Amino acid sequence: MFSNWFQTTKSLLLHCFFWIGVWFFFVYFFSYNSNDTVYITWFSSLLLPITLLTTYITIYVLIPKYLLTKKYAQLFLYGFYTLAMSVYLITMAIYGSFIFITKLDIAKVPPMGRNFIFILILVYLIVAVISFVYILNHNFNVQSQFKALENKILETNLQIKQQELNYLKKQIHPHFLFNTLNTIYGLSLKKSEYTPDVILKLSNLLDYILYQVQKPKVVLSEEVAHIHEYIDLEKIRFQDRLKVDFTTTIENETLLIPPMLFLPFIENAFKHGNIINHFLTISIRLQATNDQLTFYCSNSAYLKEQESSTGIGLENIKKRLALLYPERHELNIVTTTDNFAIALEIKLK
Repeated sequence: MFSNWFQTTKSLLLHCFFWIGVWFFFVYFFSYNSNDTVYITWFSSLLLPITLLTTYITIYVLIPKYLLTKKYAQLFLYGFYTLAMSVYLITMAIYGSFIFITKLDIAKVPPMGRNFIFILILVYLIVAVISFVYILNHNFNVQSQFKALENKILETNLQIKQQELNYLKKQIHPHFLFNTLNTIYGLSLKKSEYTPDVILKLSNLLDYILYQVQKPKVVLSEEVAHIHEYIDLEKIRFQDRLKVDFTTTIENETLLIPPMLFLPFIENAFKHGNIINHFLTISIRLQATNDQLTFYCSNSAYLKEQESSTGIGLENIKKRLALLYPERHELNIVTTTDNFAIALEIKLK
């Protein structure tokens, strides 16, 4: 309430000071080669409200209602009415001053007050300048509002994208935990000596998931170590039925990437791969430079079974990649009768 009152008062004071300045300008203009202060004061005082009225009709009616809304026919019509009204009032002010102030003595009229055209130009010059400033201010406010709206939309989109990313991450975590807990359960039934080691590795992975994965970026070397631990867990589960080849060529191990970027592909390879010729065969290659990431993962699988079982998972991965690297990644899927492979390229710059 106080803020609105303060702004209104401030605006009124600015308008008052401005029009007082215009009055002094009139006095100065008509004082040229004239010392008749009585006529100059009265004539300037009569001309001021005419100028004020014409200006306010222009900037508060004609411009916002007809010019900015592109109603040019109404603008021309009401603009003509405003012009005619102001010309009539200026004419009445000139003749009224001549009759009642100078008592029909033309010698008392200042030289600048005798030229009707000059007086019109003076009044409409002030109207034109104020109208120009009004339009500039309007355009500035519109651009500022548009920019603020654009920033708000961008911020909202970023929040939506972040929420979607978090949702996709949460879809990954239960999948991973389910597979690992199944491994521990199977080993515990067999009373395997590997059970404590698996629980320790799972603890490390859970630490990674709970703390590191919440970060927007992690160091590539941590991600690679996380993948190695996951593969070690799967080796214990599959034992002698698994062949895994994981090779890396990394120029900069401190490179920052989104967490769990490659693990969903590896999870799919283990979960949906098939044992063919007595082995589940998985090949993983990761190459990283400062400009590009190249990832390849293949697994032995029967074509129909792999396609039917990885649809939802791959769709989630594609959505995450689209959010993280829009138009900067390429994901290709290559299938044969007994092999399923994905090739991913990401441009970092």
